[in-house]
Amino acid sequence: MFTGIVQDIGEIESLEPREGDLVIGIRPSALNTTLVKLGDSIAVAGVCLTAVSIASGCLSFDVSKETLSRTLLGNWKLGDGVNLELAMSAQDRFGGHLVSGHVDGLATLIESSTSARSTRMRFSGAREVAAFIAEKGSVTLDGVSLTVNDVKDTQAGVIFEVNLVPHTLGVTTLGRLVAKDSVHLEVDMVARYLKRMQECS
Repeated sequence: MFTGIVQDIGEIESLEPREGDLVIGIRPSALNTTLVKLGDSIAVAGVCLTAVSIASGCLSFDVSKETLSRTLLGNWKLGDGVNLELAMSAQDRFGGHLVSGHVDGLATLIESSTSARSTRMRFSGAREVAAFIAEKGSVTLDGVSLTVNDVKDTQAGVIFEVNLVPHTLGVTTLGRLVAKDSVHLEVDMVARYLKRMQECS
């Protein structure tokens, strides 16, 4: 379980195809890798992955064909930056919201605009996630916990807006996005279960 509070930006150091799967090597810039044990779960751009190797400050992860089919990991290139968050512990401050690292879909940046010292970003998402996105609710974009400022349903799906303060822009990869870039989207876990309960009632 994660909170959507990014702890570091890692760099893709290796991409090794292996029998239809992929092994990704990531070098953190500031994350203390001595805190990581083999088998630990780490949110990598919002995707929960298992650490299978820790060597010379580099973390390696097996990525299954299933994960490749549902995420952007197969499009990554050497040198790309990715948001990293260690799984939360019982002693951690709960600064974001409950994040599982299970991607629900992709969101595509429509446009960015300046709002005082912050940046407002408008994203589009598929119809399948529209029911889970609500004004003043939470979403996770590439592993970053954000509050939805505005949401509009469209024939194609949903358009929603988030506000990023300078700190978030500086310590995550979201500040590097340009129009038409896509990110991993995870909807609020509570909203997901509430919708399921309604369907079953």
